[in-house]
Amino acid sequence: MRAFFVPILAGGSLGDRLLACLGALIGIALTSAISASFVHPHGSVLLIAAPMGAAAVLVFAVPASPLAQPWPVIGGNVLSALVGIVVARLVPVPEFAAAIAVAGAILVMSLTRSLHPPAGAVALTAVVGGPAVLQAGFAFAVVPIALNAIILTACGILFHRFSGHSYPHRAIPVSGKPLIPDEATPHPEDLDNALADLGETLDVSREDLDLLFGRVAYHAAHRRTRSISGDPPGGVA
Repeated sequence: MRAFFVPILAGGSLGDRLLACLGALIGIALTSAISASFVHPHGSVLLIAAPMGAAAVLVFAVPASPLAQPWPVIGGNVLSALVGIVVARLVPVPEFAAAIAVAGAILVMSLTRSLHPPAGAVALTAVVGGPAVLQAGFAFAVVPIALNAIILTACGILFHRFSGHSYPHRAIPVSGKPLIPDEATPHPEDLDNALADLGETLDVSREDLDLLFGRVAYHAAHRRTRSISGDPPGGVA
């Protein structure tokens, strides 16, 4: 049973998860509160779109993910909303419209480098969200979608200034720990070829992978040095 509770994300810790909970609490609370001042004058318009809950998971729990960066959060949600609105107007059968909206949103996000999983739900909401969403028309992409996404992203940027994580994420080399030159250290071209061999889309940036493999080479070199000198195994400062 214990295996079921082991974190499935590499690098995650209980402390990080608790911090993510705090960030999501603050982010969703502020998004709801600030949006309320804009939404209430418009009567039945949604206060906060449900997909923002999923967006908060990405922004606060995995801020290094390419899918959680500001442009995907804002651009992906807004563009997907627009796709859903257009499809809802052109396709009268909800079952078909729902499928076309989600597929179209993935295509548009892929072409604009704004892929964001929760935005698929935004496109779907634009089709099956009920009378209030349908009556709002293109305004739905602005309030609540764009408004929610902008506020949530701003909360993420401010929160991660104190969380110890970079957001918007940048691949930053570890300071004070220079890499040890090694003929076995992968070249960037090797990384590109390996990614092509896998044929899979990984939820991590190429720059982070490059840094990760560099650190692996660094620690492997230290381990070999300790083995040759007879030093006991241990972590590297």
